[in-house]
Amino acid sequence: MKIWRKSLVLAIALLVFGALRLRFEAELGAGLRAARLIAPRLEVGSRERIGQTSSAVALGGLRTLVATFLNLRAFTAFSEQRWTDVEQTYQTIVDLAPHTRYYWETGSWHLAYNAASYYLNESKLPPLRRREAWRSYIGKGRAFLERALRNNPDDWSLLASLGMLLTDSNKFVAFRDTQESFAAAAAAYRKCAATGKAPGYASRAWLYALARVAGKESEALALARSLDAQGPKNRTPTLRMLLLVLEAHDNPSLDVARRAVELFGTPDKAYAALCGHWQRSRDQFPVFGVPAALAALEAALAIPQEKSILGKPLPPPPSPDDWFHN
Repeated sequence: MKIWRKSLVLAIALLVFGALRLRFEAELGAGLRAARLIAPRLEVGSRERIGQTSSAVALGGLRTLVATFLNLRAFTAFSEQRWTDVEQTYQTIVDLAPHTRYYWETGSWHLAYNAASYYLNESKLPPLRRREAWRSYIGKGRAFLERALRNNPDDWSLLASLGMLLTDSNKFVAFRDTQESFAAAAAAYRKCAATGKAPGYASRAWLYALARVAGKESEALALARSLDAQGPKNRTPTLRMLLLVLEAHDNPSLDVARRAVELFGTPDKAYAALCGHWQRSRDQFPVFGVPAALAALEAALAIPQEKSILGKPLPPPPSPDDWFHN
């Protein structure tokens, strides 16, 4: 065989082998990344943000070390209230360590709570700018947690953190649509409870969120009954009150006052529980049957009309207009 033919055959063989090897390595790398045995590829933008030296270290397999140093940088930015730097640094940190829960939770806390609180209280800025910055950082904190869950979909703590943020009564108005945020919180707590790793409060928190979603009353009632049947550990005042009002919604002819006494033990305890629930208007819990039950118990307990809880003003809902003096 002539030399040029041998060279051609060898070249073709090398090309075929190279193509097969590239495909094999690509599939192997994807499988290892899916199994979290190796870190995901470092994006070009991330390399630019952390600098040439740190990028070389990260690409060399020491991403956790670089993330640790960046976390120290983020703390300095937080202490100096440089919120844009805090946000950008944590975005880079989680690029380097996407499966480290601490970084996701700390980053979201800085955005949704610390940065938002800063703008809530920074009186040197115009009210409109403060209000929009406050809303923006709460939204960024939510988006950060949602990104965390795309990377760690079964992490119970991240799911609980998202649920807590979405049901924080001081942040309802930041999400504009409270029904959407309650539904999202219920979904997060449901997944949290389903992991089998979460503390017992996760299932109750699922109920507390679900009960506030219009149209989900039947589903919430079934959940409330299931949790209540599991025993005293779940029978918190809030859970039993939601069980009561959801039963009232399900059965309009229910004697709510009598059922309240059954749940709470005595007329005095039932009345106190109903009063507390009625006054929690800021939390936007349902109150099906509560006014009638309060009136019936006030009559049974001989409470004068001038002292009726129904005649007292309810706490006003959270209002950015008051906070930012618009």
